[in-house]
Amino acid sequence: MATDYDAPRKTEEEIKEDSIEELKTRRNDQNSGRVDEDEVEAAESFELPGADLSHEELTVRVLPRQSDEFTCAGCFLVRHRSQLAETRNGQEYCFDCAG
Repeated sequence: MATDYDAPRKTEEEIKEDSIEELKTRRNDQNSGRVDEDEVEAAESFELPGADLSHEELTVRVLPRQSDEFTCAGCFLVRHRSQLAETRNGQEYCFDCAG
C-alpha cells in the first residue's frame, strides 16, 4: 500500500476539533484529565521491592576453582589466570584491584 507523504496529515474534522474554542472547552471540563484505571488490577501487577520470595527455589551448580583460575585477594572473585595482574605478599590480585 503506497503512502502519499505530501497529503495533509489531518482531515477537516480533526482540524475542526483542534480549534481554539474546542480546546478551551476541553480545558474547562473537570473530567478531561482523569484516567480510568482499576486500582485493584494495578495493585496486583505491582511488585514491591523486598517481596517474600521464600516459595521460590533457585538451583545453581557451583564448580570448585579450576587449575587455571585464582581468587583475587582484593575483590574475592574467582578469575581466570589471564586476569592476574600481580602477586603481593603471597596474595594474587586481578587487574581491577591492582590498578
